[in-house]
Amino acid sequence: MSTVLQIRLEDDVFPALQQDPEGVALEMRLAAAVKWYETGRISQDKAAEIAGMSRAAFIDALGRFSVSPFQESADEILAGIESAQ
Repeated sequence: MSTVLQIRLEDDVFPALQQDPEGVALEMRLAAAVKWYETGRISQDKAAEIAGMSRAAFIDALGRFSVSPFQESADEILAGIESAQ
């Protein structure tokens, strides 16, 4: 089952973004998925699903948004390694 969401945008948005309505919709899905992933609300798998792409493509897209593909910080990862020893 799926749900259709409608978002009303003025016609001048599309030329400003240099995209057609379908392209803007895809970019909005990706931007939402990236932000929700970045804030820890969803996993990479779920984010990729929301964005309508493979996990590998989503990880690549994270780089374009300057978002780390890792949900843990470097300090958290190092602390985990140290506690495991």
